[in-house]
Amino acid sequence: MSKYPLLEIDTEAAYENARILRERCLAKGVEPTAVIKGYNAHSGIVEAQLKAGYQRLASSRLPHLQWVKEQGWDVRTMALRIPMLSEISELVTVADYSLESEAAALRAIDAEAARQGKVHKAILMRDLGDLREGLIDPERLYALAEVVEKELPHVELAGVGTNLTCYGSVIPTAENLSELVADAREIERRIGRRLEIVSGGSTSSLPLVIKGGLPEGVNDLRIGEALAVPCDLLDYWGCDVPGLSNRVLLLKAEIVEYGEKPTMPRGDRGANGFGSYRAYEDRGIRRRALLAIGVFDVGDYEKLLPCDPGVQVLGGSSDHLIVDLHDSSREYALGGVVEFELCYKSMLFTTGNPLIRKTVVR
Repeated sequence: MSKYPLLEIDTEAAYENARILRERCLAKGVEPTAVIKGYNAHSGIVEAQLKAGYQRLASSRLPHLQWVKEQGWDVRTMALRIPMLSEISELVTVADYSLESEAAALRAIDAEAARQGKVHKAILMRDLGDLREGLIDPERLYALAEVVEKELPHVELAGVGTNLTCYGSVIPTAENLSELVADAREIERRIGRRLEIVSGGSTSSLPLVIKGGLPEGVNDLRIGEALAVPCDLLDYWGCDVPGLSNRVLLLKAEIVEYGEKPTMPRGDRGANGFGSYRAYEDRGIRRRALLAIGVFDVGDYEKLLPCDPGVQVLGGSSDHLIVDLHDSSREYALGGVVEFELCYKSMLFTTGNPLIRKTVVR
């Protein structure tokens, strides 16, 4: 008998997603980097991406990159989060590239790379208005680039990059990414050579690849979300890519209580277990199920996508998920299983939770 909750991982679907997106990127002059953080560097998915030809693997979590190095693969590693000064030694050990914005960190990297007998590659981040990491003043970016090029012999200025959408919800456009390309060209003029990488963002920049509009000169995108849960491409960006599957990851949860109950709570109401207040709709008596999975496991139950169109997620607590089955044509019972596809946030939690069993189905 299977044990639940269970996360099924389809490595063939992962390969097809990786192949399709890489081919679409290559057609626009982009060699994408595969971001392995979102699915907790699951080996089956990573191997599928290597099979599809990806040459760089990236994560904001250095233990993921250490694991990649331990596999002995012929692939470059990239650290995505601006490094803590306390992790510089680990960074230089496990990452070939890193995203940078602070001169002090770059000087620390230079010193550590010298100790390790290495040259570390830095990508300087430009803030184009999303207000997460990066230099918002282009002149400061140019000055920092010259510092790296002229004063840090164990740090190679590999390129420039940007991040959009993640904090300020700023959409990547031809206009703002053209600023990044212009920054790269100006830095090249000042240092007298070409840069290796102009990294134009993440999954949210893919619509410019698919629909058109990606500025010439952007040659890298850091793609993770679309490789495993491409539903967000269509749902958030209206970008339909034929052949992509949202079933790389399939979550299965077991029914521990099944039957009919009212839809309107009875009694005085205050805050729920998470300190929130919510409204309820009285829909009468409905057939529903209680599942043995909750916020502890999935992070945000609203980011679960029931595979059965007749199932509706009503809510949940840390340990339980409540679903309405009244309109389903399927037969459910105690001990039965309800299946869900995932979005980005639920992928982060389910793949990282050691209490959810994982199995590769093909």
